[in-house]
Amino acid sequence: MATENHSTVTEFILGGLTNQPKLQRPLFLLFLGIYLVTVIGNLGMITLICVNAQLHTPMYYFLGNLSLLDFCYSSVITPKMLVNFVSEKNIISYAGCMSQLYFFLVFVIAEGYMLTVMAYDRYVAICSPLLYNVTMSPLVCSLLVAVVYLMGLIGSTIEISLMLKLPYCEVLISHYFCDILPLMKLSCSSTRDIEITIFFLAGFNIIVSSLTVLVSYAFIFSSILHISTREGRSKAFSTCSSHLAAVGLFYGSASFMYLKPSTASSLAQENVASVFYTTVIPMLNPLIYSLRNKDVKAAMQKTLRRKMF
Repeated sequence: MATENHSTVTEFILGGLTNQPKLQRPLFLLFLGIYLVTVIGNLGMITLICVNAQLHTPMYYFLGNLSLLDFCYSSVITPKMLVNFVSEKNIISYAGCMSQLYFFLVFVIAEGYMLTVMAYDRYVAICSPLLYNVTMSPLVCSLLVAVVYLMGLIGSTIEISLMLKLPYCEVLISHYFCDILPLMKLSCSSTRDIEITIFFLAGFNIIVSSLTVLVSYAFIFSSILHISTREGRSKAFSTCSSHLAAVGLFYGSASFMYLKPSTASSLAQENVASVFYTTVIPMLNPLIYSLRNKDVKAAMQKTLRRKMF
């Protein structure tokens, strides 16, 4: 096997989260529950935004797209992981592996930029409320969302093209899905140049988007502090708290995974961080936005009453 290259490697074996048979079924049930909550929560959020006219605003237009991205990138990873928990051989084809990596990168890069756009939306709403409807017009919102998906496609295409050039001598991926760093460890050749390129690409995506978020919130907090009433400050901050929680969870785990050398952490640490941002964050986002948002809770109650009567 050591003499094989990328032209003869037709499939990989996914190492999974654990090699202990007694843990396979409990983990299957755990992640099945997480995935069901993720699907119901994110599709429910999209449906709620679509059917309630009071949620047809830029803020909820972006939130609906965030829910779509959460649903998509969780669905790229979790169903295959669930199958592997109940399968004897955790095999994925070469094409399937690269496809999984490509679409995962599209959605996860786009999510970072969607959070950035949402921060800009909050900045305009709080710092320039009188110009909000003009600045965040339907056309502008559509263009911003298009740019978000375009950045995901460009970033993913660049990174997957680098991975396709690598010759692979091993087939056992020490991970539960096809991610960049575990795949690079299987290469026959030096991956230093590709690792540096991916480090800078990930750094660009994370730093540019997170810096934009930080600058936006610096202006937001400055404006909030100038609001004269305590009630006004509380209301302004409440519109940002859910987004801040989502930003912290996403960028924290993404930075841990990709802004470090590939040998800087143990396999267990990498698996925990990966599980967090591939399965837990997509589940938490709709819960964060529904539990901490009065408009969403009001729309949910209205929709339920409409269904009951």
